[in-house]
Amino acid sequence: MWRSADAVLAICVLAGVVILSNLDHMPRGLGGFLAIRLSIKNALLIIGIAWAWPFVLTLCGLHNPSRLRTGHGEWPRLVVAGAVGCLLALVFALTSRSGLMSPLDALLFGVAVVPATGMLRTSVRIVSRMSRGVQRQVLLVGSGPLAARLYHQLKSDPSRNITVVGFVDSEPHPALAGNGSEHLGGVQNLEDILMHRVVDDVFIGLPIKSRYDEIRQSIEACVRVGVPASYSADLFGGGSTDSGPDHAPVLSLTETPSVDGLAVKRAIDFAGALVLLIMLAPVMVGIAVAIELTSPGPALFAQERFGYMKRRFRMYKFRTMVADAERIQGDLEERNEAAGPVFKIRADPRITPLGRWLRRTSLDELPQLWNVLVGEMSLVGPRPLPTRDVDRFSEPWLMRRFSMRPGLTCLWQIGGRSELSFSRWITLDLEYIDRWSLWLDTLILLKTIPAVFRGTGAV
Repeated sequence: MWRSADAVLAICVLAGVVILSNLDHMPRGLGGFLAIRLSIKNALLIIGIAWAWPFVLTLCGLHNPSRLRTGHGEWPRLVVAGAVGCLLALVFALTSRSGLMSPLDALLFGVAVVPATGMLRTSVRIVSRMSRGVQRQVLLVGSGPLAARLYHQLKSDPSRNITVVGFVDSEPHPALAGNGSEHLGGVQNLEDILMHRVVDDVFIGLPIKSRYDEIRQSIEACVRVGVPASYSADLFGGGSTDSGPDHAPVLSLTETPSVDGLAVKRAIDFAGALVLLIMLAPVMVGIAVAIELTSPGPALFAQERFGYMKRRFRMYKFRTMVADAERIQGDLEERNEAAGPVFKIRADPRITPLGRWLRRTSLDELPQLWNVLVGEMSLVGPRPLPTRDVDRFSEPWLMRRFSMRPGLTCLWQIGGRSELSFSRWITLDLEYIDRWSLWLDTLILLKTIPAVFRGTGAV
């Protein structure tokens, strides 16, 4: 994960240096700037630098887990890595005959990539500390001595910021039930509970010899719904294990993106949303004024949506419909053209003329940058669905789309948008979650730009 992030960062810094060094082409207009020749050889050199930069950082000890976590002794090593990066860029400058990069630009790359890399790591550490401060909802499976011991381990340190929402057990035991923890049902009810409650982690505390079938049933339910399941390490006689969420002694039993990976993703989201909000502020003000002048009602529209692990939040958009659109929707349900639980009408009579243009260009989504900034959404992820749609989900596997933060754009946004069926939406959402990487996020963001300009599939 860190190597991918460092490679993407190197490409961004290199691209920034190239753009700055070729600003003299701008007086001839955009055509003159785009006429800069990027040969296959130059493209391969750029890819080579991006590939080599993470290895340079590794050789300098900058991918050491302890150093990544604490930052101790990081900056002197970054300076050394920057000097090596400068030499790599110098090779590019000396072997490129198109004038795309000069030796001075190579020096600038070496100077710029050091603070950029340092700021990325610092941002990730800040985000990691902030995420540890978010209240995590934990559900226990079991109520006997093992589950009770796990319960006390989770509750013993307030800094973990964990709330145990209750436990499930087909045979409630006084070891845990006597502590006042809420009994939510039997193991057979776990899947239904996970579908309708906010649960970040499921910790299993059942004895493996006598309750093996229920352990397997619990894991299968968690996998279907997309909630991480962890197993008490004490069940294996105190063997050596890695720490689970918030340092609890557990073994993770389900595949989820790494904590560091999600922290990097969140840091990129925060920085990207902040920059875009500043850059696009004049455009957003202009759109708000145009909406106010062309139809009665507020410029912004807020609607409750389901986010990460089914947490509800208010998502913001520029208003593209008449002011009482939600009230009217009940009268239009019979005209719904979408299969499945979602609601779509191609010629929706509630949409205003300006709103139709805003939807086609996706400019109505710009206020969601605020949702990204505050951590309710991500730049890339499954699109957030209204509560009306989610309340109609009947299959547990549909809930797995909530195991990642919802995003401004996603795979189906670049592959057909509203022209796709609901089943295809979900397939692409789950494909994104299973394949997630920083490279995939970067690719989706790049493909979103032409998709928005084409406006294909916008409703």
